[in-house]
Amino acid sequence: MNISYKWLKEYVDCNLTAQEAAEALTSIGLEVGAVEEVQSIRGGLKGLVVAEVLTCEPHPNSDHMHVTTVNVGGEVPVQIVCGAPNVAAGQKVIVATLGTVLYDGDKEFVIKKSKLRGVESNGMICAEDEIGVGTSHDGIIVLPQDAIVGTPAAEYYNLESDWLIEVDITPNRADGCSHYGVARDLYAWLVRNGYETSLHRPSVDGFKVDNHDLDIDIRIENAEACPRYCGVTIMGCEVKESPEWLQKKLTTIGLRPINNIVDITNYIMFAYGQPLHCFDADMIEGKQVVVKTMPEGTPFVTLDGEEHKLSDRDLAICNAKEPMCIAGVFGGRGSGTYETTTNVLLESAYFHPTWIRKSARRHGLSTDSSFRFERGIDPTQQVYALKAAAMLVKELAGGKISMDVKDIVARELPQYFEVNLDYKYAHDLIGKEIPVDVIKEIVTSLEMKIVEETKEGIKLHVPAYRVDVQRPCDVVEDILRIYGYNNVEIPTSVKSSLTIQTDTDRSNKLQNLISEQLVGCGFHEMMNNSLTKEAYYANLKTYALNNLVKLMNPLSSDLNVLRQTLLFGGLESIRHNANRKMANLAFFEFGNCYRYDETRRNPEKALAPYSEDAHLGLWLTGKRIEGSWAHPDEDSSVFELKAYVMNILTRLGVQLKALLIKEGNNDVFSKSLAITDRNGKVYVEFGQVAKAVTAQFDLGSDVYYADLNWTLIMRATRKNTISFKEISKYPAVSRDLALLVDKTVEFAQIEQIAYATEKKLLKKVTLFDVYEGKNLETGKKSYAVNFTLQDDQKTMNDKQTDAIMQKIINSLEKQLGAKLR
Repeated sequence: MNISYKWLKEYVDCNLTAQEAAEALTSIGLEVGAVEEVQSIRGGLKGLVVAEVLTCEPHPNSDHMHVTTVNVGGEVPVQIVCGAPNVAAGQKVIVATLGTVLYDGDKEFVIKKSKLRGVESNGMICAEDEIGVGTSHDGIIVLPQDAIVGTPAAEYYNLESDWLIEVDITPNRADGCSHYGVARDLYAWLVRNGYETSLHRPSVDGFKVDNHDLDIDIRIENAEACPRYCGVTIMGCEVKESPEWLQKKLTTIGLRPINNIVDITNYIMFAYGQPLHCFDADMIEGKQVVVKTMPEGTPFVTLDGEEHKLSDRDLAICNAKEPMCIAGVFGGRGSGTYETTTNVLLESAYFHPTWIRKSARRHGLSTDSSFRFERGIDPTQQVYALKAAAMLVKELAGGKISMDVKDIVARELPQYFEVNLDYKYAHDLIGKEIPVDVIKEIVTSLEMKIVEETKEGIKLHVPAYRVDVQRPCDVVEDILRIYGYNNVEIPTSVKSSLTIQTDTDRSNKLQNLISEQLVGCGFHEMMNNSLTKEAYYANLKTYALNNLVKLMNPLSSDLNVLRQTLLFGGLESIRHNANRKMANLAFFEFGNCYRYDETRRNPEKALAPYSEDAHLGLWLTGKRIEGSWAHPDEDSSVFELKAYVMNILTRLGVQLKALLIKEGNNDVFSKSLAITDRNGKVYVEFGQVAKAVTAQFDLGSDVYYADLNWTLIMRATRKNTISFKEISKYPAVSRDLALLVDKTVEFAQIEQIAYATEKKLLKKVTLFDVYEGKNLETGKKSYAVNFTLQDDQKTMNDKQTDAIMQKIINSLEKQLGAKLR
């Protein structure tokens, strides 16, 4: 939001410099990004002074030049050669002294000592167009005799620079989207800091209707989207260039003047924050304005010539036959003002912010009007802004107001927000006891009305334009920003109490631990947006479309749902890097995933269908080793990924013996494994990402992905304690078995049965060979499995070892039909 400092001072009296005002605005929450000087005349007339021509003689080598001596206010006169026909002794003139920079369009030149036809010249006597104070070039400027020699030209012409203050408006501060809105905040700061000041805006009491010759019927059919719509007509307007003062105001804040009618609507919007629209009244079919929605797909051509298809959720301003505008967003072809326009209808309305925001996003149209409407404008100032605009149109375009102001209210809007503020609550929240008189002074200066007062607190009516102040904490925030955050002292002592470590503390600590472990293994951490594209989930079963948490007001179709999995954000990052010749990648990310389950809907618990879990994602792609003299190139693989996963689980203290590894059925993978507990809860899924998924991201190389359910793992390890024990003094015993089993049997089943059979002394089960081929029965395969046994109290003997191994063999034979080869 660009603010003209001179324009701002039309509404609030203050003696601050532009920089001081900017610092004050920043301190109260309207952060200033930049302050830039704007000169009404380029160069600010620097180096130009009032001078007197003492002598004037013909040039010896020219029939039209003169050699003059000029008093420029210095110790001695200077000699200047002048070619103007009207130069004469005794004149008061404007002189550009040596070193002055003058401008001719985009070009600039410096006044230097020079010789003209052999005669030295030490300056330049100027014409109007040469310094930018006029357009005449008939001769030099001749000033009145009472002009004082040596006066800077900028001072003589009362030239004042303006200052452009760039205010960064946050989404909650819709009230700051105008010069008057910023002036209100600055006024409160000035009052609090003891400055003499006042806040004022022009009166519209002079508004009167001249005749009733142009009546336009106005009707609202959608009260939800348009609670209030006002209009007035003006006949006999002359559309022409705006006066200089109006053009200067608009150009200072970066707007291009168009014509007097359009410029007035822009002026009112940037002055008071109320967007307006102006229609050529003769183009309004049926002399009717109807505010309504149109059928889905209705064609509509905007002022810029682009055709759009209206949604049945787009509010339109229509005439008797067709839509003229997308309400609050963009005008349609034929709805504006033109050189031939003589009769106009001015519109001033309040539109529902959500409707405007959705329409603007839907059509990709962002305008100064939609910027304000979608944040919530003041619902009480439509008539004021309309009258102010109509009076200006009458003044600048010569029209006559030709109907009474029509103020159609389809749905009553709150005129204020009622808030009860308890003083103790305010003091506790601020951390300092602010005097009650100061609190009342601040809220009053912010135009909040005190309607009741007790020893404990006050009841306030907060003006409706403060859409961000509807709770006691909001009022406290307003008080504190005007009081000054820096005025709340840091206490000299800190009161604290000992607390136990929470689950969140433990999770964060372990996240840092695992992050360090992964970074040490060559991974890079990334953070992706929780918002993602619905289209990614179009053909998936595991992450189905009906399980997505959808946004009510998405910023775009690419950010319209919350992610169910971290996978797609990682693939976007891989694509970004791959497009920049970074093919060998190892990424990890901690993030939350979200899910909606319709079967869990509960009318008494609105959030029952929604769930949120923390996850850890790992991605590998490209080569694990490349360009090494000591090792041939080697591609990344799912086995490498599995090793990282198992190392993470081990580091977190997960009891691996209690987990099962089995084939997964997640359709984002071409083939995957799942690590579950005995109840079927999935702790980890990992495998190679399906080609159909990677193809969406134009990835040619294989991608391996692991999804660890961090929330579930934290629950499983909640009671883990860190302990240590000495390395056993007694040797481990190793036995190998060659087991003949059905092809359908997985090693995980053998591992599970072995651990269940011998829970104390069996330390490790390892698969070291798989054989399928000739010399085996049909439908069979051979597993070569190593079993490691160890007793921490004594050395195991053969009898004890053989007994345990026999128990394991018997269990495998009974449960899997396994045979020894």
